[in-house]
Formats: sequence, structure tokens, C-alpha cells
Amino acid sequence: MKLVTPPALPLKAFTDPVQAWDYVCEIYDRNTSFIQDHLRNLTKGIVPPGKVRAHYPKVQVTSTSYLQQASSRAAYGFLHSPGLYQTTLTQPHLFKKYLIENFELILKNHSVEIEVGESETPIALHFAVDPTERVEGDVLIDLGVPLRDLFDAPDLTHMDDEIANGTLIPPAGGPYPLAAFTAPRVDYSLQRLSHYMASKPEHFQNFVIFTNYQFYIEEFTRLAHQWMEEGHEGYDSFVEPGNVITLNKRLGGGTTGAHPTRQSQMPAYHLTASNGRGITMINIGVGPSNAKTATDHIAVLRPHAWLMLGHCAGLRNSQSLGDYVLAHAYVREDHVLDDDLPVTVPIPALAEVQLALQDAVAEITHLEGLETKSIMRTGTVFTIDNRNWELRDQSEIARRLSQSRAIALDMESATIAANGFRFRVPYGTLLCVSDKPLHGELKLPGMASDFYRTQVNRHLLIGLKAMEILRNQPVERLHSRKLRSFAETAFQ
Repeated sequence: MKLVTPPALPLKAFTDPVQAWDYVCEIYDRNTSFIQDHLRNLTKGIVPPGKVRAHYPKVQVTSTSYLQQASSRAAYGFLHSPGLYQTTLTQPHLFKKYLIENFELILKNHSVEIEVGESETPIALHFAVDPTERVEGDVLIDLGVPLRDLFDAPDLTHMDDEIANGTLIPPAGGPYPLAAFTAPRVDYSLQRLSHYMASKPEHFQNFVIFTNYQFYIEEFTRLAHQWMEEGHEGYDSFVEPGNVITLNKRLGGGTTGAHPTRQSQMPAYHLTASNGRGITMINIGVGPSNAKTATDHIAVLRPHAWLMLGHCAGLRNSQSLGDYVLAHAYVREDHVLDDDLPVTVPIPALAEVQLALQDAVAEITHLEGLETKSIMRTGTVFTIDNRNWELRDQSEIARRLSQSRAIALDMESATIAANGFRFRVPYGTLLCVSDKPLHGELKLPGMASDFYRTQVNRHLLIGLKAMEILRNQPVERLHSRKLRSFAETAFQ
């Protein structure tokens, strides 16, 4: 079939990161508009004379030396070997700050030019069209022409996570991957975020908290609305599912948008701040599958940190309901990542995140030093994929839990930590003991003590404080080199 394409745009070289970003935008906007225009014409009965095709922009860099012009203390921004580096790009307006910063680092660290042009990867119709734009589906059906005959469909071969997984073996000299995710992979996840979390990608912040209980979200929402009414200096707005925006009173106040009629599967809430330095909180529900789904898609936004705040089973008789657990190691029996990250790979604790959580506990509870041991233990969290693990032979599982030295058991923490490791996103876990099934203390109505209720209320405040501590650190300090492999991508 004949191809209908826009005129080719040339490959251009830049030493100015903003100009390079401008050209990425020019290519992307022109090519997506080309596809959109043909779709609109199709709804009017105008069938294109062939298959409509336009391509993603690409960026490439050629290094001729191992020499680095700057210190290698940062975890990213470096080309590991001489050769050609490439990646495809999408949604450059959404990723403006991210792209310009990464272009700038490469230009600073190497004597190279940033080259921008059109790639050979087609933009699928599904990714070229704004998800909020209404398409007259009945009209297209009546035409009797399959859309796949006229436009490119998503191609799963372009969405493989082999770069992030470290399984890609490029030829000597390249092209080496410049980023962990290709443009189609990013587009796929951006659409999934809107679907699962009822939130536009631009609302997500760089510091993300996951939880497995709705009442944490309810407290987050209450606190966020209070801060908006009080004119909190640190945040500009609060965004709820359905893109309902409450503006900070110091910026004029008011609410726009309407709440959706149906609850999304993993609703996301955002306390926004300038340059994405606010906090996003998501109720991922229960289980490692949900934890993997959420983190798989949020990872393409390249957040600076994510935390798990949730409930767990305490495994030691010395623990009390409401005690906190700061994870410094994980036993991975979640199994959802076994094919992407072997269980033999250790998931290290990250000092910056651990210290932020420890300092946040001390600040919120007003306990210091050894006093914090009265309410918090640091140790191994055992993550399992069987919610009813208590119904199995207790001697067998109790023996394995004891051998691992685990102090808590849950269903999400190791998954979130492992995906943070896999996607180079700093991670941490602070859990709250809600029951002790091995010791006969189960969650029953009316059993919650005042201590337990107080600790749960504090739990969210500790998570928020930890994120504020992390965001006040230099980004290059937060992104640990522990998360980087031998031949790492230059982009953060």
C-alpha cells in the first residue's frame, strides 16, 4: 500500500539544549498533527490515498573518546564508551525540564553535539491522538475501512523493557541506548496512567507515595484541602481523580473540574509544586500485581523517589500494633518480577532514603536516638503473593520467615523496591504493624488502641516529611550510583 507521509525533516546538530528541545517539539508537533488531521478528515468521509505514517523524533549523540570533562560523582549524564547513542522521544512538552537538563549534562560532560531528527519508528494512531479528544467512532465504522489499514497500530516490539532490565546487548560502537525507555513505551504508559489513575500525566509529581489503604488517601485529601485553604507556602494546588484542581488560596483559590462518576482502579492524588517538586499519592490496593502495574507506568515519568507507606503483619512478639517497620532488606516472594529481575539480584537499602525516613520519624514523633526503637524497628520485609498465607502449614512458613530474619510481611513493598531498582528510581519502605497473625493478634472490629490510631495518623505525616527532606537534597545526591549498571544510559 502507498504510504502517505509528511515531507522529511533534516537531522540537525545543536550545542544549545533549549534549541535541541525546540526542534524535538517541531518534529513531534508536526508529525502528530499530520496523523490527527487525516483522522479528522476520515471522520468526514475523506479516505487517505494510502497508509498514513509519521515518525517519532529521535536524538542521537556520537562520542569519540572515553574522556569525561566533569566529575563522575553524578549517577547519570555520561556516555560510557565511544560510539553512537540514540533514543526516540515523545511528548516533549510534558518532558521539557527533563529533556533540557539531560541534554545539558551530556553537552557539559562530553565534547559532542546533540543531533535531532526523525526516527524510523512510526507513531501509532492511538498515541498521536489526545486521549481526551472525542472521535466519532460510528462514522469510522460506517466507512467499512479498518483503521489498521490506514494508520499504524501500537507495535509491542518497540515497548520491550530490555534496556531497563539490562538484557539488551547492542553491537560494539552502538547504537547504544541513550534512555531507558523508547517513545512507544513511554506513550503506552502515559495512556495507562490516565486509564488506571484517572489523572493526566502532567499532574504527577517527582515524589510519589504508594499506599494499600484508602484511609491514608482520605487523610491526605483532608490535609491537602486544609493546606490549600490556609495558603500553604510549599504547594500550589491539589489535584484529585478526574483532574479536579483546587488552587492554593494564596494563588486565588477555587476548584475546577468534576469528580468522575466511577472510582478508578488506582486513584492518584497530587499536591503540586513548581517544577514537579510536589507529592503524588496513589492507592494501589492490595497485591504485587497492582504494585508492579503502578510502578511500571509511573517509571516513565522519571520520578526522583518513591515510597511505600502501608500496613503489614508484624512477625515478632515484641512488636505492638501501630509499631513502624523501616525496611532495609526484602525477601521477594511476590514473583511478578521474576522474569524481569532475577530473585538472586539483591535490592540494596539506599542511605539517602533510609536517613530521610528515620529523620522524619524522629521529627513527627518527637523521639530521638534509641527512643525511636520503642516504636520502630529496622529489618527485613518479606513480600508474598498469597494473601491467605496464614492458611498454609504454619511450621513451614514460620521456619522460612525466621531464617530470613524478617520482622514484617506484606504484599507490595519488595515489588515497589525491586521496580525502583530496575528502573533506577530511589525507593524506600515504612510500614505500620496492623496485626500479628503468628502471635494470635488479628485485626478485629474495635480492637484498635489509642496508640495504634495515633501511629496510623502519624504515618502519613512521616511519609510527607520524608519526601520533603528528600526533595531538599541535590538531585545528583539522591540518585544513587548503586542503581546504575556497567553500561548505563546517559539520561536520568
